[in-house]
Amino acid sequence: MKLIKTVDAEGAVLCHDITQIIKGVTKDAVFRKGHIVTREDIPVLLSVGKDELYVWEKEEGMMHENDAAEVLISMCIGDHMDKSGVKEGKIELSAACDGLLKVNEAGMRAVNGFGQMMIASRHGNCPVKKGDKLAGTRIIPLVIEEDKMMSAKAAAEKATGGEPILKLLPFQNKKVGIVTTGNEVFYGRIQDTFTPVIEGKFKEYDAEVIAHEIWNDDDKKVTEAILRMIEQGADIVCCTGGMSVDPDDRTPLAIKNTGARIVTYGVPVLPGAMFLLAYYEVKEGPNPRTVVIMGLPGCVMYAKRTIFDLVLPRVMADDEITAGELSTLGQGGLCLNCKICTFPNCGFGKGW
Repeated sequence: MKLIKTVDAEGAVLCHDITQIIKGVTKDAVFRKGHIVTREDIPVLLSVGKDELYVWEKEEGMMHENDAAEVLISMCIGDHMDKSGVKEGKIELSAACDGLLKVNEAGMRAVNGFGQMMIASRHGNCPVKKGDKLAGTRIIPLVIEEDKMMSAKAAAEKATGGEPILKLLPFQNKKVGIVTTGNEVFYGRIQDTFTPVIEGKFKEYDAEVIAHEIWNDDDKKVTEAILRMIEQGADIVCCTGGMSVDPDDRTPLAIKNTGARIVTYGVPVLPGAMFLLAYYEVKEGPNPRTVVIMGLPGCVMYAKRTIFDLVLPRVMADDEITAGELSTLGQGGLCLNCKICTFPNCGFGKGW
């Protein structure tokens, strides 16, 4: 840090905030620490009484906050992300498309654990829209040791295996089949109000519903319907109804009998505890793929937000879900049924 005359300050970097006070109008920083002085700034600086300025002087082995922010953002940025310009030592990332944000927690902890530097992001496994802010990075002081920044970068690379700390997985175009089960619907005793809810959820992701069948509580018929929809090209099959442990609720059995790999039947989430997730491998034919099969409990029909809202963004981004990940949803897995729902801008489902 050195003291120079303001008239000679063009191109210099301020070491502290410069406050402007105009009675009844403003009392705020007119220039922030780290600001690079331009020729147009000099009259403003003189008008606030700054005939001399303390500015940053380049030191060997030290890095300015703007350069350090570039190092931090390089650890974070993945595909489908836009980077802002550096402003007052901070750089932000935003989404270049709709998708699912993934956060490598080990990599983020490795960097933030060094102190004097920070990466702050949205929660991982959350859906984002194009243009949404994803993360911001900066160091805390004006300057930092270059060696410390390089050590943090090495630690992040070790923790992530060389991958970026943040990833954005674009949502994919999916074809959907819906199997509605239940004697009461099949025989026309009540109206099917479940299917429109599911169709509405998929519409948010521009998914195409290619098939819909209604069956009674006959597990063999439901199994056949699921397999038929897969043959028709469905990437996702949702089964609604018959998901409890009652003897006549046979949808879980029907899904199991397709030969699909069951990930879980039951999750620590309310609403949605009786949720079933399975993966069916199509290895032959013109369209080899992994089909997601979901058994949806009745709460999905009437509750505004449920386990389905937590899982669906990952399904639409081809992000395979494990039983271990689902088990972590207990903390934050209780929806508070707020009168005004702000999901996903709330704590529901932020445990994984």
